[in-house]
Amino acid sequence: MPLFNRQVSKAAISPAPSKAAAAGSYGGANSVGRFYQYVEGTARNNAISVPTISRSRDLMASVIGCMNLQMYNEMWNGSEMEKVYIAPRSWLRRISPSVTNNFLLSWLFDDLFFYGAAYLFVTSRTADGYPASFDRLPFANVTRRDQPGPVFFGPSNELYFAGEKLDSANVVQFLSPIQGIVYQSAQAVSTALKLEAARFRNSSSAIPAGILRQTGGEPLSGSELADLAASFNLARESNQTAALNEFVTYTETLTSPDKMLLIDSSEFQAMEMARLCNIPPYLAGISVGSYSYQSSSESRADLWTFGVRAYADCIAQTLSMNNVLPNGTYVEFDVEDYLSGDYTMQEEMSQMNDQNNIGSDL
Repeated sequence: MPLFNRQVSKAAISPAPSKAAAAGSYGGANSVGRFYQYVEGTARNNAISVPTISRSRDLMASVIGCMNLQMYNEMWNGSEMEKVYIAPRSWLRRISPSVTNNFLLSWLFDDLFFYGAAYLFVTSRTADGYPASFDRLPFANVTRRDQPGPVFFGPSNELYFAGEKLDSANVVQFLSPIQGIVYQSAQAVSTALKLEAARFRNSSSAIPAGILRQTGGEPLSGSELADLAASFNLARESNQTAALNEFVTYTETLTSPDKMLLIDSSEFQAMEMARLCNIPPYLAGISVGSYSYQSSSESRADLWTFGVRAYADCIAQTLSMNNVLPNGTYVEFDVEDYLSGDYTMQEEMSQMNDQNNIGSDL
C-alpha cells in the first residue's frame, strides 16, 4: 500500500502552546478578556427583543453549538477527492480555554447572524506558529476603519479594539455570506418593535375600549373630562362594577379583544421576521396554512438547509484557512449526528470529558 494511503493518527495533534500573541498597551490586544468593556450593541439588543427573531436565533445557535468539529485531509483516490479524517489539533474541542465550544460557537454565530462578521483573537500559538487558543471579540467592540460596512469585501487590515489597533495577523475574521439582519431590514424590525409596544399598551387596559358621554348638566371642561375618564378606568380596574350618574353614559366600542391586541398584524409581522431570519415559518410557531412536515428529522433538515448551513460553512471554512491550519488540512462540522438525531446526553458528557483531558494536556 502506498505511503499516502496509510491512516493518519497523530499528524495534526498540535505541540504545546509556546507563548501568547503579542499585546500592546492598554486597549487593543491588551484589552482582550476585560469583560467589563464588552457590549453586544444597541441594534442587536433591540432586534433580539422581537420574539420571532429571538426564536430564530436560538434555534440556529442551538444547532451550531451542539455539533462537534472534526479535522480531515483530502486525498485523490483515482476518481475523486476523498476525505481522510485525522487526529485534531488540541483547540478543536476547546477553542477558548475559558469556555465551552457550545458557548463560544453559539455567540460566534450570534455576531454573524446580527452583524455579518465575527472575530476570534489568537491568544496563544504553538511551536509551529499556528494558533493554539482563541478568545471571541464581540463585533460591537471592533471597529473596521477601512470597511465601515454593512457589506464587507474581505478581511480588514484596520481593526481597532477598545480604541487601539489590533494586529490583523492575530485576528481570525469570519465574514458571513449573508448580510447581518440589523442592516438588512431596519424598518421591518422597527415596525415589529412598535407593533409590540402598541399591543402592550392595549393589553394594559382591564376594560373594553369605550366612550364616556355627558348627556346633561353643566358642560365639563377638557381637564374635567380627562379626570372623569381616569377615575372611571381606576374604578373599573379595582372593582367589578362602576357607577355613573344620570348625566353620564358609557358606550363600549365594537373593538374585539383580538383586534385590540392586533393579532392579525402580529402574525403578519412574525412572518416577515421569519423571512428576514431565513428560517421556515413553522419552526417559529407561525401558522402557514396547508404546509406541514412529517417528522422531526424533516424539520431538522429544513432548519439546517434553509437557515444554519450558510453560517456553519462560514465558520468551518474560515477555521480551515492557512492562517489557522496548515495547507491541506480542513475543519468541518459533524452534521450527520445532528441530522440523524443521534446527539445524546452521553455524547455531550463524553465531549466534556475530552475537553477536560485536552485542557489538562495544555
